[in-house]
Amino acid sequence: MTDGGSAGAEVLYIIRAMPLMSGQEELHERSAVAALLCFGVGSNKHRLRYFCKNPDKVTVSDFVYSGLAKAGNTTNIIQAAVTPAFVAQCPGVNGLGLSLARLDLAPGGVIPFHTHPGASEVLIVLRGYITAGFVSSANTVYVKTLKKGDVMVFPQGLLHFQVNAAKIHAKAIVSFSSASPGLQILDFALFANDLPTSLVGKTTFLDLAQIMKLKGVLGGTG
Repeated sequence: MTDGGSAGAEVLYIIRAMPLMSGQEELHERSAVAALLCFGVGSNKHRLRYFCKNPDKVTVSDFVYSGLAKAGNTTNIIQAAVTPAFVAQCPGVNGLGLSLARLDLAPGGVIPFHTHPGASEVLIVLRGYITAGFVSSANTVYVKTLKKGDVMVFPQGLLHFQVNAAKIHAKAIVSFSSASPGLQILDFALFANDLPTSLVGKTTFLDLAQIMKLKGVLGGTG
């Protein structure tokens, strides 16, 4: 049990420390806001190519984005839509190392194998059922059918996918560990450009006729 003198000393120490803690937190808050609004300050300036915004022109709108409230258009070849809330849409995420997006999957919808070179991803299912998975660098496959409330993590740079696993619309929110996570879709990298069909065949062991068919679907040439 602590005696009265020791207890009094502890309380006095806490009271004396409080202003210092408050000042540190205030300084940290000012620094964080400055980093957010100076789009690309320091090394990020060259990496993200964003410019500082005049502090006098900063408004609350820089920290608020309503674009995720509306479902994306899933009338496309993959029957899916990703609505981003990256630094380009929501400047306030700049400097925080995070961003968000909304995922909509119509029945039969799929987000094909893809990778985010600049970020890890967390997926939170809000509606329906989504079969999701990724492949490790050791070619180990991790797949799970997720339901409402389930969360799945996709490590940075690894190939992963999401597929609607039911006959109803599926919805999810995804979070990234970067304000600009980047994206490369494997199918588009192979079949939606002018990489010669013969080279695609040699590097994938696919039949040339099938490659030409996929190029025709995805708009590739060569």
